[in-house]
Parts: sequence; structure tokens; C-alpha cells
Amino acid sequence: MDYFGIAFDPAVVQVNRLHILQRFHDYLAQISAAPAATQYADCLQRAYQDFLTSDAVTEKVFRVFHLHQPRSVAVPLSALTQQVCHAPTL
Repeated sequence: MDYFGIAFDPAVVQVNRLHILQRFHDYLAQISAAPAATQYADCLQRAYQDFLTSDAVTEKVFRVFHLHQPRSVAVPLSALTQQVCHAPTL
């Protein structure tokens, strides 16, 4: 951030540094040609801005945030009663 002259809040960067770097990488990947120095600065600025107004859980930058999305599965009661095990008689 200092290298590109981007003003930043150290507390925001400290908490979100890996997320900001991943988002920076994602933004750079969207550029078709070789990025110019100004594009690097713009992408880093955009990545940082994303986390000024949001947080890591909301942004879901990393794949791990998408792995186990909660799903609602309806299980009919009849399916549960059919699976009842009976204890063997002695």
C-alpha cells in the first residue's frame, strides 16, 4: 500500500490482509493484457476498498467460504420410522 501511495487504515489491512491480497490477485486476473503500474495500484485500491465497507465473511474471497453452504433437506417422517432397528430377543 505504501509502495503505491495508497492511504489505508492499518487496522483494516491487519485484519483483512490475506483477503485483500486474494481480491487483488482476482482483479489482476481480469486484466487481459500485461498490467501497467497504474493498473496494479488501481486493483490494489479496489481490493482494499472492498474491505472498508464489508468484511471477509460477506465477501467470501476464499474457496473455503463456499464449501459447506447450509442446505435445507426435507426428510419425511415415514423415512425415519422405516429405519427403526429392533433389539434382538434373547
